[in-house]
Amino acid sequence: MFKAATVTLKNRFSRDMGRRLGKALVEKLGDFPQACWLFCSPQTGQRELLKGIVSAVRTHTLVGCTTDGEISSEGFSTGSAVLGGIASDQIDFQVACATNLGQDSEKAGQELARAFSPGTSYLQLFSDGLTGNGCALLRGMAGVLGRQTPIAGGTAGDGGEFVRTRQYIGDQVLTDAAVAIGLSGNFQVGTGVRSGWSPLGIAKRVTRASGNVLYELGGQPALEVYERFLGKHAERLPAVGVEYPMGLVDDSGYCGGGEYHLLRATMSVNREDGSISFAGEIPEGAMVRMTCGDTDAILEATGRAVELAQEDLGGRSPVMAFFYSCMARRIVLGRRTKEEIEHIRQKVGREIPILGFYTYGEYCRVSPGGPSFLHNETATVSLIGI
Repeated sequence: MFKAATVTLKNRFSRDMGRRLGKALVEKLGDFPQACWLFCSPQTGQRELLKGIVSAVRTHTLVGCTTDGEISSEGFSTGSAVLGGIASDQIDFQVACATNLGQDSEKAGQELARAFSPGTSYLQLFSDGLTGNGCALLRGMAGVLGRQTPIAGGTAGDGGEFVRTRQYIGDQVLTDAAVAIGLSGNFQVGTGVRSGWSPLGIAKRVTRASGNVLYELGGQPALEVYERFLGKHAERLPAVGVEYPMGLVDDSGYCGGGEYHLLRATMSVNREDGSISFAGEIPEGAMVRMTCGDTDAILEATGRAVELAQEDLGGRSPVMAFFYSCMARRIVLGRRTKEEIEHIRQKVGREIPILGFYTYGEYCRVSPGGPSFLHNETATVSLIGI
């Protein structure tokens, strides 16, 4: 038995709204869920909202976070609360959290991973999008679970304010934390990742970097190289970096080979030392290329990500789709943002529930059996198949 559904409400957050949201999910499922996901705007009243939901769905097996836009079977929305749930007798669920992410993200990842039983075969991860290091968090988790355990999800947003994000587990509201839900049992997961940004120019070697700060490309100050590439648009840095992210060339070995480019979005620039800070790590010694994209290519990439996830299912039928897409894509798509969800519907069928949000960073593996990575400006699709 497998049932999945999503519900959406757009109102002032309160305990009563939470109860109504939870009851609507139970009614749509025709049963109480074994697990729930909540993605919502960063407005006040989140604690009361959660308490109302938990009382209605009768489970503390719930995770989620604040967002830069919510995604459900009803489409794209903002200022809303989206609740998804699964009722199944063939999948077991377990939730866990790690706090103080900003102090030591790799240690937090280890702590989080150790909380899950050995039979866990798939995890969804939601971490603070403003504190900590998502790459280090994944390293810590992979050190415990193994690099082959698929991890999907995203980093929490706060509606583009970049002040504070929230993470949920049960009826608790956290910050500077990572929450995760683990799945085990009789199911298959298929994942797909694509961005729509294309590489330009020749690849350059990262000759000096530390964490997410890039100092030199080919022995030259990174900012100078970026400014030459951008030309007249350089004065709009770092904001223009949304349109021209940097791509890590996969033959550097960072992503396991092939033509895939792991994107990194600019966060800030330092004109004194010529460095650029990105929303993810830039490994020293890696090869990188500048990239660009347009709305049509971005939307086509979303469709391709779904196709890759379908191929990864190995013949099983999809019963639920999770979609985690970057806020930068929403900025570039503008009024066409709703089309991104429509591309998923067209591929998986309108009867399949869709759940997700617009993130400050996306977690997903690039290829079946490969490790999971932190992405920027990328569409990630995870399909549950039975």
